[in-house]
Amino acid sequence: MLPTRVEIIPTDGVVARVAEALPKSTIISVTCLPHHGIGPTMGTAIQLSELGYAAVPHLAAKCLDSRAQLQRILGDCASAGISEVFAIGGDAPHPAGPYSTGVELVRDIADITGGKMAVGVAGYPEGHPNINGLQLVEALAAKQEYATRVVTQMCFSANAIHNYAALLRREGVHLPVWAGVAGAVPKTKLISLASKIGVGSSLKFLSKKGPLAKRLLMGERYSPDALIHDLAAQPGIEGIQLYSFNSLGAVISA
Repeated sequence: MLPTRVEIIPTDGVVARVAEALPKSTIISVTCLPHHGIGPTMGTAIQLSELGYAAVPHLAAKCLDSRAQLQRILGDCASAGISEVFAIGGDAPHPAGPYSTGVELVRDIADITGGKMAVGVAGYPEGHPNINGLQLVEALAAKQEYATRVVTQMCFSANAIHNYAALLRREGVHLPVWAGVAGAVPKTKLISLASKIGVGSSLKFLSKKGPLAKRLLMGERYSPDALIHDLAAQPGIEGIQLYSFNSLGAVISA
């Protein structure tokens, strides 16, 4: 069994729902929506930390308006006992301040914290619509000195994720790879919410005629069980990041 973290969206009432559904031993990753900014993410992460959860807030480079703001955020993390963040470039069309890429952000996090803050970074098994594959690998290589783990965007193919992990190793990126996997959620919720956390491109699998697509199009609830089994069957994947879409009861049953 691979270790699992749960990713949530920082919406109203989600902290209470987490407290009702998930044990305190669960590591909770809190996403950052470009149209909401970092405020809801940090507020949710701090509340979860105060309840005894290990919370991992997402910091989007393009949402930060200054290095001073980043320093304040990292100070708030330290005060709340938060020891890990997830650093991404972000999907905002224009940077709010000096950070336009994740590379710039992870370097400053390391500088400000003296390397004491663990930092997760994003990986893209199916590519990125705006960045070519070579640039993605080069960016990960540049982040490797400052990062702790790679967490992939949501993907529905164990082969694609394993091949991606092998590619990183060949290219000299040796960070632990955690696979981003959709939780056990209704098809309609999976489709409607996936794009809101930056993983809409992964939904292209619905246009294919494979058995997974057929099950989803028939209205069945998606289950990650078979995918997680396949991911655990081969070496190379260190853990699972479960995209819950705030369907926390479904996470427990997955």
